[in-house]
Amino acid sequence: MSTLTPKEIVVELDKYIVGQDDAKRAVAIALRNRWRRQQVDPALRDEIAPKNIIMIGPTGVGKTEIARRLAKLAKAPFIKLEASKFTEVGYVGRDVESMIRDLTELAVTMVKQEETETVHAKARDIAEESLLDLLLPPVQAPPPPPIPESEDEVVEVTIDGGFGELELESSPVILEDQEQQVEARQQKTREKLRKLFRQGRLDDRSVDLEITQQVMPVVEIFSAGGFEEMDINIKDMFENLMPKQTKKKKVKVPEAYEILVEREAQRMVDMDKVVSEAKSRVEQNGIVFLDEIDKVVAREGTSTPDVSREGVQRDLLPIVEGSSVNTKYGIVKTDHILFIAAGAFHGTKPSDLIPEMQGRFPIRVELDSLDKDDFIRILQEPENALIRQYVELMKTEGVTLEIADDAIEQLAEIACVVNEKHENIGARRLHTVLECLLDEVSFNASEMDGVTVKIDADEVRRKLDDIVEDEYVSRYIL
Repeated sequence: MSTLTPKEIVVELDKYIVGQDDAKRAVAIALRNRWRRQQVDPALRDEIAPKNIIMIGPTGVGKTEIARRLAKLAKAPFIKLEASKFTEVGYVGRDVESMIRDLTELAVTMVKQEETETVHAKARDIAEESLLDLLLPPVQAPPPPPIPESEDEVVEVTIDGGFGELELESSPVILEDQEQQVEARQQKTREKLRKLFRQGRLDDRSVDLEITQQVMPVVEIFSAGGFEEMDINIKDMFENLMPKQTKKKKVKVPEAYEILVEREAQRMVDMDKVVSEAKSRVEQNGIVFLDEIDKVVAREGTSTPDVSREGVQRDLLPIVEGSSVNTKYGIVKTDHILFIAAGAFHGTKPSDLIPEMQGRFPIRVELDSLDKDDFIRILQEPENALIRQYVELMKTEGVTLEIADDAIEQLAEIACVVNEKHENIGARRLHTVLECLLDEVSFNASEMDGVTVKIDADEVRRKLDDIVEDEYVSRYIL
């Protein structure tokens, strides 16, 4: 669990997200409260419920990115879902409990990957030995000579191409020495192969490797049949019932090595420990981001039941309040999972949610719309700034991309204008504007090794002004 203070959490979020200080402050407090709860006396710990959050703001202002970065900081299981995809129980569609099953599945994958990394070094050593066995199968020592019927008989044996006469009492010593010679030669050859393998000089050689396959592609059959949403995990049940077969496949040495490493690592991981840790992380640290929560608010003036609106809220309520959900890994409790809901709330407001849901989301933060200055900062300041991304992409082709400050300002201005004239998609507009600006460079970059491309405000206007001014064209391009 993260031990960062709220101020440190905000500093980390500032590296990737511009503005939205109120939202950063709210999620920082929520994350710190998790650590605080763990320090409370166990008798009171279970009584402290998480303070769920509703983020209110238009698309493209950073709602999802804040939640995603928060989960990464906390190293917590995180899942993002659209609330509008759920329907009330009894109707065709996803039921709300599936989000907890998906979150648990993600947590198991996360913990399993961590456990695999801890045993990876040992798995690579074992895989190397298995690969050498495939490259150099063990050689059996020659069979012992026939035992003579009388003590006076002399045994004639062949050693390294030469013949010799041995008395019976001496033969075991010679045979033992012969086995040692075979083993020594085998070991010497094995070490030579090991050296060649590590040097990459066996990469073109192929080996026969046994691959386990199922007789029928069960997952594809059930996915095509629409069974993926069933509460009981029928796919897993049928996969266990279906017979598995192994077949030898000729693969290159590097591929065979990676397959063996993966196989050994999977064998060494204790899945009972993985499942137990994953369930604990979900219950204590899990974060569910419910986007488009405003889409499940009932419209005013409608008296007919709406299975994708209030019905979904009623089904969400016990999950948010705290309940036990049955998963294929066992029962998972949702009492301390942090729920972050988000929505634009254009024609509705959070108070339109059913009263019980409102009470379970006590923290409301409003995110600001982005203006020209915000766009300029987004293009330049974050560690994953868009300008930096394009510069590094072009550098892989040997092209030096230089975008002047006045060009960045012009790009921000164009993004604002298009957002005002058409649908406001926030910072996502910068992606489309930059793609249009750099389309020609991106297409020809492979033939421009060593070229420096300088872009100023005039170049931006030359490339984009015609598109911005033509409302019909900008609607479909930008």
